[in-house]
Amino acid sequence: MLSKAQKGFHAAALASIVILIFWLLAWEVWVAPLKPGGSLLALKALPLLVPLRGVIKRDVYTLQWSSMMILLYFTEGVVRGYSDTDPASRLMAWGETALVLVFFLASILFLRPYKREAKRLAKELIDKVNASK
Repeated sequence: MLSKAQKGFHAAALASIVILIFWLLAWEVWVAPLKPGGSLLALKALPLLVPLRGVIKRDVYTLQWSSMMILLYFTEGVVRGYSDTDPASRLMAWGETALVLVFFLASILFLRPYKREAKRLAKELIDKVNASK
């Protein structure tokens, strides 16, 4: 059974990844594309569709690896936030960075009870093995 906090963290992670997908598409197609009329850079949103189903289903494994994968988008957001000269593009880059941070933190906080339980079970197993020696 999930706590209210875990439900909130899951909702934040889910909302941030969905918003990030649309944010990236809007950035590269309408708001500040590299080329007028949009660019193929909008395809960078496609890898975010891979973990989406697992995030929706609260799959622990998916949330673990996607919280690491999302850091690539953090890197892009920071680099483009500092280096792009177009103000709209810089704004979109910093927005990407913020959405990534929300997803990362919400995922980590959602997963924290699972990590604690795994550590507890591992300790129990180690204690049983040591007791049987």
